[in-house]
Amino acid sequence: MTVVDVDELSMSYKAPVRKGGLRAALGSLVRREYREVLALDQVSFSIAPGEVAGFIGPNGAGKTTTMKILSGILHPTSGHVRVLDSVPWQRRSTYLKRIAFVRGSQPVGGSQELTVMDSLEYQRLLYDVPRETFRRTLADLEALLDLGPLLERQLRALSLGERMRVGLAMALIYRPEVLFLDEPTIGLDVSAGGQIRAFVAEYVEQTGATVLLTSHYMADVASLCPRLILIDHGQVQYDGPLAELSARLSPYKLIRISAEGSADPSAFGDVVEAADGQWVLRVPRDEVARTTSQLLQAFEVVDLAVEEPPLEKVIDQAYREGLR
Repeated sequence: MTVVDVDELSMSYKAPVRKGGLRAALGSLVRREYREVLALDQVSFSIAPGEVAGFIGPNGAGKTTTMKILSGILHPTSGHVRVLDSVPWQRRSTYLKRIAFVRGSQPVGGSQELTVMDSLEYQRLLYDVPRETFRRTLADLEALLDLGPLLERQLRALSLGERMRVGLAMALIYRPEVLFLDEPTIGLDVSAGGQIRAFVAEYVEQTGATVLLTSHYMADVASLCPRLILIDHGQVQYDGPLAELSARLSPYKLIRISAEGSADPSAFGDVVEAADGQWVLRVPRDEVARTTSQLLQAFEVVDLAVEEPPLEKVIDQAYREGLR
């Protein structure tokens, strides 16, 4: 059973082109030239109920285009898509009331003169939410997103972090079953970004919602998404567990060790960090168990941890070198 089914989805459009110079500019008024841009090239994936999947890729890879198609904003050139057994671009009201598309770059629409409470009340009317259900959901969102101090403030007076929290509340006040989150923490500081991630995780746990999330912040992906769909040049390059991608691209792990005395573990691996009695060693994956045992025997170890390499480096390698 799946909630989102995408099969050989393609999207192309025409972009105007012209050469530089006055003559070319005047000529384009009479005869315009276009080039074909392929944004998506036979993209296929599916998402199960309650699953949280990260949908990542470099700028221009096709992430937001896919999100807009899934939420019904764009009509694809070809392919088949079903979300909650509906065709998104038909934009039936019964479908739109079951999904939410939240963009970090534009978290709150509508009149900026309205208060947060007025905007939420408008959403209640728009999505036919019973008043008692609205009250219960609002109480939950107030607690999870700390909305209480914001309810009587105008939208135009909110900070970016506050706007993101309010945008999530407006999207979730009708309890959608599927969330499409496009860069939900963009521009936020560490504290605000962490708050949004904690909220999404708790919302999914409480409601069983299905989530497709795009983000350039690997903290979002690492904390929320057990599964990763990597897209580049309009094609899916990887679809599977996040841990397997790291193992596939990085032939080493990191051993973080703290030891007493004048220990020098450099003979056991490549030292990538060293300070105040702590070291980080880079060790081939198939030698981690043996190296860990040797370190425990050779030194008075205070603390030892085996870690995957930073996700940012793994993803950057995937972008630059592709998947082997």
